[in-house]
Amino acid sequence: MQCHRIEELIELLKPVWLAHNNLNLTQMLAQLAEEAGFDGQLSDLTDDVLIYHLKMRGTSKDTMIPGIQKDCEEDFKSALLKARGIQS
Repeated sequence: MQCHRIEELIELLKPVWLAHNNLNLTQMLAQLAEEAGFDGQLSDLTDDVLIYHLKMRGTSKDTMIPGIQKDCEEDFKSALLKARGIQS
């Protein structure tokens, strides 16, 4: 994991962990993994799962993931024109 990813994860994790200060780090990670729907081993939990879950935690289930939202087009024609380099 790169340094900026660690810093981002810590920044996102800090308020959640402070709200649940009775848990140790492993317990907090297990709780977040469960909330995110991750059912594998804790050792297989990726930083991406944690970061996206922490970013999306508390939002509506219909809210678009921030990294995907920037690439969305309202309709297929606009997406096709953009892909061909023609801005409408």
